[in-house]
Amino acid sequence: MGTPAAPARTYPDKPGDVYLFATCLIDQFSPQAGLDAVRLLEREGIRVHYPQAQTCCGQPAHSSGYPDEARAVALHQLNLFSQPWPVVVPSGSCGGMIRLHYPHLFVDDPVLHAKALALAERVFELSEFLVHVVNFNHEDQGMDCTVALHTSCHARRQMGSHETSAALLDTLSHVNVLEQVRIEECCGFGGTFSLLHPEISEAIVTDKVASIRDTGAQSVVSADCGCLLNITGRAARQDELLGISEPSLPGEHLASFLWRRTNAIAGAKS
Repeated sequence: MGTPAAPARTYPDKPGDVYLFATCLIDQFSPQAGLDAVRLLEREGIRVHYPQAQTCCGQPAHSSGYPDEARAVALHQLNLFSQPWPVVVPSGSCGGMIRLHYPHLFVDDPVLHAKALALAERVFELSEFLVHVVNFNHEDQGMDCTVALHTSCHARRQMGSHETSAALLDTLSHVNVLEQVRIEECCGFGGTFSLLHPEISEAIVTDKVASIRDTGAQSVVSADCGCLLNITGRAARQDELLGISEPSLPGEHLASFLWRRTNAIAGAKS
């Protein structure tokens, strides 16, 4: 079955409260990105609520062909976000899972299907929320730099948030975004794909790293930690094989990049 098309969105006014669904990868590997997402939202006068019981969105099981297991994980999330606040997700991949696939997982249960639809309507990827709801506009406090933007397949094809990630970088006056060739191509991570097909994944990410290096960018920015870990991990392995001690292609989650560039104290050190 193909990927369902994202329905047209109606964006709310800036709310006083939001939930943060932080994702497994941010929780386990990139907590700073989650903290910086909170800082970005709180600076806009928004109270951020983080339900401690949140877990995986269920995408690994879903994409591996285990709908029952995915449904069990999704059911746990359905009961966490009881207030009618937006749910902000710093990942197009997890955002796409909740927004587009949760309703399909529960299509045979009228009560849970309605609940999944209601939750899906409140789910926003972080960059999408910052652009369309918050109207993000802060002075770039950092020094001149060049970056390449990588957007995940789900962000691009399910959430359309590749456009809002680019729009946010365009607001930073001292950041020059260098576009890689075949920018729309996958990095090879694909969640469980990289575990089930490591040789193919390595070949894909090697091409992706080469295309980013060819831009001459100083670093890579992405709004999805899975892609970022895959790209910078491959680049780090290449550095290791060449005896290079300092990362030749460092990476940063978009939330951390935005906070660092627009926070006067941190930005002054950029």
